[in-house]
Amino acid sequence: MADPKGFLTTGREVAKTRPVGERVKDWNEVYVPGSLLPIISKQAGRCMDCGIPFCHNGCPLGNLIPEWNDYAYREDWQAASERLHATNNFPEFTGRLCPAPCESACVLGINQPAVTIKNVEVSIIDKAWDANDVKPQPPERLSGKTVAVIGSGPAGLAAAQQLTRAGHTVAVFERADRIGGLLRYGIPEFKMEKRHINRRIEQMRAEGTKFRTGVEIGRDIDAAKLRRRYDAVVIAAGATTARDLPVPGRELKGIHQAMEYLPLSNKVVEGDFVAPPITAEGKHVVVIGGGDTGADCVGTAHRQGALSVTQLEIMPRPGEERNANQPWPTFPMLYKVTSAHEEGGERVYSVSTTHFEGDEDGNVQSLHLIEVEFVDGKLQQKPGTERVIPAQLVTLAMGFTGTDVDNGLVSQFGLELDERGNIARDADFATNVDGVFVAGDAGRGQSLIVWAIAEGRSAARGVDRYLTGASHLPAPIRPTDRSLMV
Repeated sequence: MADPKGFLTTGREVAKTRPVGERVKDWNEVYVPGSLLPIISKQAGRCMDCGIPFCHNGCPLGNLIPEWNDYAYREDWQAASERLHATNNFPEFTGRLCPAPCESACVLGINQPAVTIKNVEVSIIDKAWDANDVKPQPPERLSGKTVAVIGSGPAGLAAAQQLTRAGHTVAVFERADRIGGLLRYGIPEFKMEKRHINRRIEQMRAEGTKFRTGVEIGRDIDAAKLRRRYDAVVIAAGATTARDLPVPGRELKGIHQAMEYLPLSNKVVEGDFVAPPITAEGKHVVVIGGGDTGADCVGTAHRQGALSVTQLEIMPRPGEERNANQPWPTFPMLYKVTSAHEEGGERVYSVSTTHFEGDEDGNVQSLHLIEVEFVDGKLQQKPGTERVIPAQLVTLAMGFTGTDVDNGLVSQFGLELDERGNIARDADFATNVDGVFVAGDAGRGQSLIVWAIAEGRSAARGVDRYLTGASHLPAPIRPTDRSLMV
């Protein structure tokens, strides 16, 4: 273990963020560079000899958290990196983007602030990159088998890296112009700078993985033809069908899905645009949806110079402490103040949008909402609570309903869907079509990045076994596994 008394003598200390007035003027990550390393060894030392580390159960990757906490406490960064990579292909992604269900399950968190597991993780991997300890791991020999991976988000990249290292020849197909999926275009730069993706892609290229951008399977290449060209196919195309808001005025200009809005600001940072085609500059912005994607829209609008930002959520405001029906070690629904919320704006809970109003040119100008409440378990409107707020840009961040079925991928393969609109699969992540597997949100539905990586790793084992008859690749989860929640 780490420091035997660390959890008694050291308080929780997290990464420091840059001043709001400074960070909203750029797209760099919000944290003060280098602020973690002076404190992180002591923070890792708060990890206690708890006997049964429930953090393992909170994380679907099965990360060996007490082990790399111990190495970080002792400042054996190379050993810490080895233990970190033993279960996680991309800890620099999860260390920045994951909401850390491992911390919710931390035993210390029963009666004290949990260990800063996420901060320790990102410190270890950043230190490893700086020390040049993250190296390509090409296979010793090739199997002669070929695999196509559709989608380059965390599930697709994890599956591709595992299968490449197992000796198969892997090609990743991505419909966007750059590799990374939602990591690239759905996550703002201020949450994760894209240089972290770029160097992982270079590592994977050095290992032998091939990448094909600007190719959409189902439209540019017939899915059935792709299956005939490869020995196996992994579908990791995500759950990209966004939930819409069918209310009067939805057709007005200026109302966009979050994934229409967010990628454009990332393209500005990439140098594709001088200014984004959809911008919040000088506008009253309304974000509908209270989750992480909504927060990303809030932070983006701040940096684009919005006049005001209002975030709406139909559910009641969560509490700041665990509810009795969400006991440790489950992942509780808590009121979160993200870095984007620190930067300003208003958050409004228990409201529903009734309709939009526009000007004579068809541009949205205002949003009508009404308060709602639960009555006998059903959401009902509260008469007399209607009001109007200005809205010249509206982003819809209400989640996703399933994988894309309009591009032909599902029909051309002849895939079966489950009752929730996801691609159905068996215990080996295999679909009803021989040699076709599915990983990530396309099979699970909208979920967290740690689940996507775990799915990619597990599906890779199923593919490897299909191609060779056996596999030594790890499979941290089953398709039916779910988050530690109640």
